[in-house]
Amino acid sequence: MAKPILLVKSGGEAAVAEWQSHFAACAPQVEVRWWDDATVAPEDVAYVLLWDPEPGRIARLPNLRVIFGAGAGVDFITRDPDLPKHIPLMRMATEGAAQRMGEFVCWSVLSLLRGARRIALQQQARDFTYFDGMGLATETTVGVMGLGHMGAQAATMLRGLGFPVIGWSRTPKDIPGVEGFVGAGARDAFLARSQVLVCLLPSTPETNGILAAPLFAKLPKGAGLVNVGRGAHQRIDDVIAALDSGQLSGAVLDVFETEPLPAESPAWTHPKILVTPHIASLPTRRERAEHVARAIEAFERGEPLRNLFDHARGY
Repeated sequence: MAKPILLVKSGGEAAVAEWQSHFAACAPQVEVRWWDDATVAPEDVAYVLLWDPEPGRIARLPNLRVIFGAGAGVDFITRDPDLPKHIPLMRMATEGAAQRMGEFVCWSVLSLLRGARRIALQQQARDFTYFDGMGLATETTVGVMGLGHMGAQAATMLRGLGFPVIGWSRTPKDIPGVEGFVGAGARDAFLARSQVLVCLLPSTPETNGILAAPLFAKLPKGAGLVNVGRGAHQRIDDVIAALDSGQLSGAVLDVFETEPLPAESPAWTHPKILVTPHIASLPTRRERAEHVARAIEAFERGEPLRNLFDHARGY
């Protein structure tokens, strides 16, 4: 019996050999091929693992069983107007990815608390001027906006550092030690207490552009901002205006509307912005292969898949 074929489009064709090696170790029953392998008949493809398929391509795979997103976000998959919505779309949600995100969020919040951007600029200028930090973690409330797989881990790890942590989500969540605010009606009260705001929201029509002047005005004056969600969440001109006015005291931005971030973007040189190149949480290929392998095994046993994208909710 022929092995089910998994097409991979993540990391480019040069990464296929590595993907094949990892899957050979954890799922030898699956044949891994490159997305544009002309020798693969469309009807023979059972699974795909990808990040940014060209529109209409997935719809031309008549026997496709599951679509696996190569990252936590599936925006570049769902933007396809011809995407077959009856085929399960599974988001990448590994334990390693959640740990990495938690570590990155903790580093970002501590960087804002301790003035990491100013330290870097002073080092560049050979300036040894002493300055005081923002305060103690125990005196700084962090608001995590979005309490899914990543957000819940980040909130828990921030609590471990001593930060008081509050969270806002669309539906109720139960995270020990984290006070929850639920729904649109509770958002303003959540924002009013968020001395550092961490955005880990999914990308939906409701959340796009949410990090803008109207929201910043509801934060305590001098709040910090960490965006590790989506570039579409933030309006960079509003972020810069809020930093220049003092409404925001600093920002760590890992995602942008246009990536790579254009060289002419003022974010690169702004003295209160730490720019990172979309590196907050990327599982290794081995971790992702093992995650997909377990999911395929469960699916073929007839078990339900986890972390499925809900087209109705938009995440």
